[in-house]
Amino acid sequence: MITGSQCRAGRALVEVTRGKLASRSGVDEAVIENFERKIDEPEPPIVAALKGALEEFGAVFLEENGGGIGVRLKFTDSEAKRIARLEAEGGITAFDRVP
Repeated sequence: MITGSQCRAGRALVEVTRGKLASRSGVDEAVIENFERKIDEPEPPIVAALKGALEEFGAVFLEENGGGIGVRLKFTDSEAKRIARLEAEGGITAFDRVP
């Protein structure tokens, strides 16, 4: 589950409009705006659709890990290869590449 703030931040990171997110996720643009502005909390399947669409665009959502929730961009292939080389193992970066 993501928050409205994460949705707004994720949309900004991947540089998509509410309209484009609405089109990709199948969620009405007004619902997205109300969610991002903390006016309304959509049902879990709607939030899951928004999260899935943003992940397709390249966002990665971070769960609470003691440092707070967040969102970041997926690594590019080049970045993932450099990280793998530095770590001397593939780790989770293999699943974190932008297609």
